[in-house]
Amino acid sequence: MEAPKPPSLATSSDSYAFHLQACLRKRDLFSGKSIHAQIIKSGLHFGVFLMNNLMNMYVKTGYSLDAHRVFEEMPVRNTLSWNAILSAYAKQGKFDAALRVFNEMPERDSVSWTSMIVGYNQMGRFGNAIQMFVDMISDGVTVTQFTITNILSACAAVKALDVGRKVHSFVVKLAVGSYVSVANCLLNMYAKSGDPRTAKIVFDRIRLKNTSSWNAMISLHMQCGRADLALVQFKQMTECDVVSWNSMIAGYNQHGLDMEALTIFSSMLKDSFLKPDKFTLSSVLSACANLEKLEIGRQIHALIITAELDTSQAVKNALISMYAKSGGLEIAQKVLEQCVTSDLNVIAFTALLDGYIKLGDINPARQIFDSLRDRDVVAWTAMIVGYVQNGLNDDALELFREMINEGPRPNSYTLAAMLSVSSSMASLDYGKQIHASAMRSGEVYSVSVSNALISMYSKAGSISGAKQVFNLVHWNRDTVSWTSMIIALAQHGLGEEAIELFEKMLSLGIKPDHITYVGVLSACIHVGLVEQGRSYYNLMRNVHKIEPTHSHYACMIDLLGRAGLLQEAFNFTQSMPIEPDVIAWGSLLSSCKVHKNVDLAEVAAERLLLIDPDNSGAYSSLANLYSACGRWADAAQVRKSMKDRRVKKEQGFSWIQIQNKVHVFGVEDGGHAQRDAIYKMMEKIWKEIKNIGFIPDTESVLHDVSEEAKEKMLKYHSEKLAIAFGLINTPENTTLRIMKNLRVCNDCHSAIKFISKLVGREIIVRDATRFHHFKNGRCSCRDYW
Repeated sequence: MEAPKPPSLATSSDSYAFHLQACLRKRDLFSGKSIHAQIIKSGLHFGVFLMNNLMNMYVKTGYSLDAHRVFEEMPVRNTLSWNAILSAYAKQGKFDAALRVFNEMPERDSVSWTSMIVGYNQMGRFGNAIQMFVDMISDGVTVTQFTITNILSACAAVKALDVGRKVHSFVVKLAVGSYVSVANCLLNMYAKSGDPRTAKIVFDRIRLKNTSSWNAMISLHMQCGRADLALVQFKQMTECDVVSWNSMIAGYNQHGLDMEALTIFSSMLKDSFLKPDKFTLSSVLSACANLEKLEIGRQIHALIITAELDTSQAVKNALISMYAKSGGLEIAQKVLEQCVTSDLNVIAFTALLDGYIKLGDINPARQIFDSLRDRDVVAWTAMIVGYVQNGLNDDALELFREMINEGPRPNSYTLAAMLSVSSSMASLDYGKQIHASAMRSGEVYSVSVSNALISMYSKAGSISGAKQVFNLVHWNRDTVSWTSMIIALAQHGLGEEAIELFEKMLSLGIKPDHITYVGVLSACIHVGLVEQGRSYYNLMRNVHKIEPTHSHYACMIDLLGRAGLLQEAFNFTQSMPIEPDVIAWGSLLSSCKVHKNVDLAEVAAERLLLIDPDNSGAYSSLANLYSACGRWADAAQVRKSMKDRRVKKEQGFSWIQIQNKVHVFGVEDGGHAQRDAIYKMMEKIWKEIKNIGFIPDTESVLHDVSEEAKEKMLKYHSEKLAIAFGLINTPENTTLRIMKNLRVCNDCHSAIKFISKLVGREIIVRDATRFHHFKNGRCSCRDYW
């Protein structure tokens, strides 16, 4: 059968136009250029109609430069000419050129405006697209069906519900709502903009629903967390496409219903001839990762290979993530070796990082991080958090500095992670620098950052800084904010303030959690409010229905024990519905030591050592108690048992940070470069505080030696050496911040009160349990610690 002949052509221009359209259909650019040459030879290149056809061919075959030359050479142009070149620039993302052409147009029609809207949408500049539509309406240009579908897509992308509703009024006015494409765009806009009710109305009014209509409703139900309704809708479909299955699988996966996602995927393989695409595979592999279903993940991997399914980078990333999270780190590494490391996405990278952290080997993660092409803020933060979780604070700080200099702007999670580093190092200077960075970026108002700042200032010894941050975010506090501040006040000996804040929290209707109650019970412990502590314990159980944990039980034992109610504290351990842990018995043992109750101390130590036979604190506390009671033989026997069992006593040390350098001191430490000056300063201070009334507490030395030897041993305790060093190396009136790994002894506590009065400085000491603020001869703990 012969091909149909072209219609009779009246003119050469019509003939050339016919052949140009044929070249466009066949994508035969070579023949098109030949015709272009013939047009020029024939002298027909001045005709608008023929030049528009020529330009249209070049635009639609992607040769916008040739189209531009044709446009520039046209002596006469009509609106079609301008629209053709405008569309070329807009579709290619050359928006400066497109905007220039648009502004130069002598007359714009709906095609001109719509071309700009389409171009903006393609570039993701949805706000500009919406503004262009508003200007189009202001100019009185007629809106077309194509304009409406594109502007509804822009509204959906940025959830511009108000604008979308106005566009809906044009749909009604122009009576184009019956077009499925328009109805689907309306449905999609309402669904994505958070108006499910109107979306449902639009859906119900669509007479001829196509697959896209049903898919939009499934996505809407999933978005609203109604997986049950999505499943009902899915089962009502007469014909499903890949998007339908993907909407169900991804929806289940995103809402934590991972087994359901795997079940739907299984149904897709059994009941459908459709081939899973990269979106299907990414979602179902994510479900396997969340469930840590390594075997199912392997089966899906095998399916991908045998069925020759999509193996794009997205799928490889999903495979790496699945294997890393499911315990198949070695296979994840092999998959990584088969692809370009620089194309690894953040989810796969963080999964690998987590896997390496569990193995305690973070170096491979850093190598991958360094090779990533697109290191966004999430990747930087994941790497920093990896260092923090491995205790590599210096590496975290170094990487954070690198991020500030050459990486993306830190977000709230990055800053919160870095503030935790400052907290663990008790470094106020570092913390203030990060605070300044948060202020510049505006992240300081983020709940996670403000909470981390409260904690950082508190742990670095600046309760005033913690209060300032807490007051700054008065409009954006959550339970963690209140809890952080309550714990901070308690640790700094401001128990009454902590309790007052807790009462205010309750009056505002903010529900405390189990950590809040640990904080308020600690506040009662530090100021000896036994009855109030009992009251809060009962409030926690009876009103807020929070079951006590080991931490709450330990707090109650500590509260009773410190107040001298040792028998009641012991009875409390016996009435606990769970076995007392090391902390509970340790609290009772410490209280027995303070109140010199040997009988109960022996019971507490015995129970503690049954749980943790290598606990040096139990041996030391019992030996020290025996020594304090003059039972030297028993003390020696405990120390011998400790030696026989090769239990090493934890050594006490103190440190101070000056000019970003940490200086650590042990008892009678002679290794510091300024040793002679430190000892000379300590000798001077010792004499001067004795002159103003200080009496060394030689009973704190639990060794059977002379009083003179005891006093010499007390003089060079680690915190005293750290203070002497601080006095030498800081300007007058500077606050000294000392950290100690063990509890401050009675003698040091008394001596530091006198030192603060002698030198006229505030000295803040953080020991193993709390902060002591020494000022003008007094301590914030009021000698109750």
